[in-house]
Amino acid sequence: MNTSLFFQPLQLGSVTLSNRIVMAPLTRMRAGAGNAPTERNALYYAQRSSAGLIIAEGTAVSQQGQGYPNAPGIYTAEQVAGWRKATDAVHEQGGRIFLQLAHNGRNSHSSFMPDGGAPFAPSPIPPSLPGFTRDAQKVPIEIPRELTAPEIREIVVSFATAARNAIDAGFDGVELQAANSHLIDQFLEDGANQRTDRYGGSVKNRMRFLVEIVEAVSAVTGSQRVSVRLSPFGQYGGIRDSNPMRLFTSVVREMSTYNLAYLHLIEGRGSEIGLADELHADALDNARIFRPEYEGNLISAAAYTPETGHQAIEARYADAIAFGRLFIANPDLVSRIEKGLTLNAYDRSTFYGGDEHGYTDYPIANPSSPREKG
Repeated sequence: MNTSLFFQPLQLGSVTLSNRIVMAPLTRMRAGAGNAPTERNALYYAQRSSAGLIIAEGTAVSQQGQGYPNAPGIYTAEQVAGWRKATDAVHEQGGRIFLQLAHNGRNSHSSFMPDGGAPFAPSPIPPSLPGFTRDAQKVPIEIPRELTAPEIREIVVSFATAARNAIDAGFDGVELQAANSHLIDQFLEDGANQRTDRYGGSVKNRMRFLVEIVEAVSAVTGSQRVSVRLSPFGQYGGIRDSNPMRLFTSVVREMSTYNLAYLHLIEGRGSEIGLADELHADALDNARIFRPEYEGNLISAAAYTPETGHQAIEARYADAIAFGRLFIANPDLVSRIEKGLTLNAYDRSTFYGGDEHGYTDYPIANPSSPREKG
């Protein structure tokens, strides 16, 4: 298999990548007390530092933004210090790492909320997801509270503050989670956003929340250290839009005006988290569709093999490919692709929560990579 294009350098904003094999952001739910990363998390990322870029897992910008048990945050001093362990470990291995900033919106639960009330959303429309408490108990879905305009502005500020904290923690940049039914996506899509104020109705109004966050974060970090992740045509959590082609064409074109580090698109075949790839065999090809609409670096993700990923770069649909499950099971994925080595199979039962099993104990073929000591 020809893999040469994977190993050409790539300039992403202010960061130079040594290769075009990117580690996708992956929810693993293994943070420590106070939602702060630990030495175990640092080891996990250090093991995968040969990636051209690591995009660290979705990380809450505030307590209100939390939505998964034992998921990390970036809004306390302890969390910043915990993340510093991970960024230092990655940089010591010569890697580059961005942090994905996220707010779960309606996909959260009242047990995560500082006031114990229902989670927030653009409109009081519940998701089609199972509800889970912060201690991982399955519970009935709650109807979210509709955000007021002042509350929306507070969330925009929380993203900017989180971005500043991320830079203080040593990250090379940040990615805004506007995909997979998170809060920004909930504002974008009219199946979740039925507001009648300046944040609802027209496509321009529904984009306003994302635009305000991009501008606020860019004012803190500079646009060359900011990126955005989108999931056009995705349906995770019951998210939907009446005209997704019109919506996401407008969003992609708008993001093209901000001189971002990159735009990150999730392919439709991977938009339903956890489902088998064959269920999306006929899904739309987002990289191919939206590549002409975006002037800048484009990363494509979801259900790629090394072969199909290389083909996407060769066709110039994407500048880099993000791998998720393959990086979970293959800490040294870059070396395995380069040398044509067999890939480890992943264990889905260990994806979410747990200890080092299925996290830092996958076999590493390259002896120079960091490995678990024990």
